[in-house]
Amino acid sequence: MRAFVTGGSGFVGKRLIAALREKGHAVRALGRSVAARGEVGQLGAEPWEGDLSNVEALKQGMDGCELVFHSAALVKPWGARAEFFEANVRGTENVLEAARAAGVKRLVHVSTEAVLVDGTPTANMDETRPLPSKPIGHYSSTKNAAERLVLSVNSPELTTVVVRPRFIWGKGDNAVLPAIIEAVKSGRFRWVDGGHYKTSTCHVVNCVEGMLLAAEKGQGGQAYFLTDGEPVDFREFITALLKTQGVDPGRKTIPRGLAMGVATVSEALWSFLSLSSPPPLTRSELLLVGWEVTVNDEKARRELGYKERVTRQEGLRELEQAKA
Repeated sequence: MRAFVTGGSGFVGKRLIAALREKGHAVRALGRSVAARGEVGQLGAEPWEGDLSNVEALKQGMDGCELVFHSAALVKPWGARAEFFEANVRGTENVLEAARAAGVKRLVHVSTEAVLVDGTPTANMDETRPLPSKPIGHYSSTKNAAERLVLSVNSPELTTVVVRPRFIWGKGDNAVLPAIIEAVKSGRFRWVDGGHYKTSTCHVVNCVEGMLLAAEKGQGGQAYFLTDGEPVDFREFITALLKTQGVDPGRKTIPRGLAMGVATVSEALWSFLSLSSPPPLTRSELLLVGWEVTVNDEKARRELGYKERVTRQEGLRELEQAKA
């Protein structure tokens, strides 16, 4: 089998390419820059020059591929809506157009629990929860729109499946963990209401396992949550995560109501002044990490045969050993 991967030089994409190559599959990976193409090439993928805005390059890259994994996305706390829309919505439209033109049979789209975040309770969510019309934040709203697109074009010719991992972590993370460490070291880190509420997590190896199973067994037009199993106390997990890097998060805390006020005012001020640098806190960040966000992956376990391959303790040990 030959697979085409977007986002191959990213955290999830690298692990995905490695897993596909281990299974003996040929992989072609999109790379916008020379550096990105070099990274995917070192992993054993055939680098393909192009980006999500170039439908023709995408179509040529997908030629001869039976399967597409679309994991590329713009993920950052702040930015212009047009920038998020172009990457996450228009980019997904282009991937879908190219896949249909190239005769691809199956497409797996990497989504997120953020598509459901609209300010209402986010405990024990499953796939029966409808996508809200107005998610909070540009990332959430554009990923929401992208997921709708992917699910809507499912057909006998192109089977489309969505996976929604919650809080991807593990060795090789160059975004989330470094950002938390930087916040701690700069003195900006605060627990929200003490940090003692539940969260779901998904180790990168488990995320990739779910993606591969979705490609093989996923029902067209369906979404699947992926997790590490039972939820964990947020403060307990983040403390353990930081400990693997020799970092102590401390005990500073902020009331949730005050945090939401800071986020709301900051967003309004940053928008009014058209500031490109991220504000100290955004509502979407707070909604995703400032209270319980737990998801139920029973559907993936039942329909895909999904089971986490790496436990939290194993993942934490790997991170600690990697630092050593």
